[in-house]
Amino acid sequence: MIWYASNGKERIKQMQKIQKFSLLFLSMFLWNTPAQAFSVKHDFFVTVGVFDASRTEFSYTLTPSNYQITSTVKTNGLFNTLYPFIAEYRTSGNIIGGKMVATDYNYESKSRFNTRGKKVFFDKNGEPSYRISSKNGKEKKHPFDKSPTPADTFDLQTVLAKLTKQYNELGFCHARFAVYDGKRRFDVVANDQGADILSENEHSSYSGKASKCSIHIDKLLSEEDDTLWEFSANKPIYFWIVKDDKTKHAFIARIQIKETPLGELNAYAGKITIKD
Repeated sequence: MIWYASNGKERIKQMQKIQKFSLLFLSMFLWNTPAQAFSVKHDFFVTVGVFDASRTEFSYTLTPSNYQITSTVKTNGLFNTLYPFIAEYRTSGNIIGGKMVATDYNYESKSRFNTRGKKVFFDKNGEPSYRISSKNGKEKKHPFDKSPTPADTFDLQTVLAKLTKQYNELGFCHARFAVYDGKRRFDVVANDQGADILSENEHSSYSGKASKCSIHIDKLLSEEDDTLWEFSANKPIYFWIVKDDKTKHAFIARIQIKETPLGELNAYAGKITIKD
């Protein structure tokens, strides 16, 4: 196969691109209504091309006053043999006057050769003040410079929490959210793609009527090369929203990225656990 013929460095580079982008598509799983306290856990089966690539757990809790989100990505099968990788993202925040404001963010990852992390600290007004990044135990403090243009938030998980609230209140995906992560200023753009019908398969039993949406990154104020833009600029991620028959809560049943270095990526909801 062509993939095996490529050299080791190229394989690692391709895997790093997919891992770096994993937060964006995993954050798509934030769909429910914050009118009452509840929690949702998603177990996803992820394929890339012909490969069984990853097992992903995604859970979140929403109350009228706060929210908490955790996602864990772990390579599987051949991917795990060639490039073992696990990462965890945690975001929490308050809901004030209908607005979702992040107050804590942590990222930790481990590969064969490196461990990395990032923690964001906030001031008394809820604005990101500085972040501490780490690599193999060595830490470095980075201040958050002021955004070159106004921004809604600094992280993608909070963006999708905001999109969740809009979808449940207004019933559509169409939106634009401004993000500044301390280095880059970009917009997250969501669009409605209409109604669709899902069929169950060997990875997921969820089927029936679904709402199809898309999301992509609109790069602003930066010319440097970055794999985030390479994956997402003008290359939408598609996702299908289904309502649970018992609780009437909505969730993401499937996600698709048509183009990655190793082929089409699909994330299938294998199990959804909802607790009110």
